Amino acid sequence: MDRYAVFGHPVRHSQSPRIHAAFAAQTGQALSYEAIEAPLDGFEATLRAFIAAGGRGGNVTVPFKEQAFRLADRCDDLAAQAQAVNTLRVEPDGRLAGFNTDGIGLLRDLTQNLGVPLRGRRVLLLGAGGAAAGVIGPLLAAGVAELVIANRTAPRAQALAARFAGQGEIHTAELTAPGEGFDVVLNATAAGLGGQAPAVPVGVFGPRAVAYDLVYGPPAAPFLTLARQAGITACHDGLGMLVEQAAEAFWLWRGVRPATAPVIAALRGG
Repeated sequence: MDRYAVFGHPVRHSQSPRIHAAFAAQTGQALSYEAIEAPLDGFEATLRAFIAAGGRGGNVTVPFKEQAFRLADRCDDLAAQAQAVNTLRVEPDGRLAGFNTDGIGLLRDLTQNLGVPLRGRRVLLLGAGGAAAGVIGPLLAAGVAELVIANRTAPRAQALAARFAGQGEIHTAELTAPGEGFDVVLNATAAGLGGQAPAVPVGVFGPRAVAYDLVYGPPAAPFLTLARQAGITACHDGLGMLVEQAAEAFWLWRGVRPATAPVIAALRGG
């Protein structure tokens, strides 16, 4: 039975094992999937040990996506531009292939599951880490009118924006003053993991804005609470994105595309 896993720190809360077990049952694939918490200074050793024991691939979450990019022997275009990898596959020759399915997952959840149009919209992206990097290319390709990256440290946002120059209207701003009246506000900061909302003014939300946190569950609550206090009713966490990016990873590993709607519904139902 082929082994897969999700690597992160922390990772015990992850729904990925449940998601991939559902995908495997749905598609008749024989595989196992587990959550592995790697030490902050031991991701490579943990990954190599897993592969040596027969692991065929894995997902990578906070804080190891950028390190996974450096470890991959080759990457797809999305991962190469983002310089962040969230999906790894062991090739037949033993080489490690890296992919980034985060942006695909976000777009599918927003546009297909939630019915949020992106073309022509002004989008604010909070954060400039690996999670943010993975969604910028797909957002620009979707035809957003403007994408503003707001980060606590401006140079990091500027360096990230420079990677995508020429692909669309992309700008940077200070986290505390990113502008006003955005149509879609995406939170890719780690503030929620500490129980905090990102330090943005409520004016960032346009009158009919969509607020979306790339994480799910309790860590998404502070940002979504901030949005609701600003009068926003379209508030979503990233559970759908998690399932959609997992489905893309499953296809990369197994060559089969699972249905995501029943899995999202089961997770929402507890």
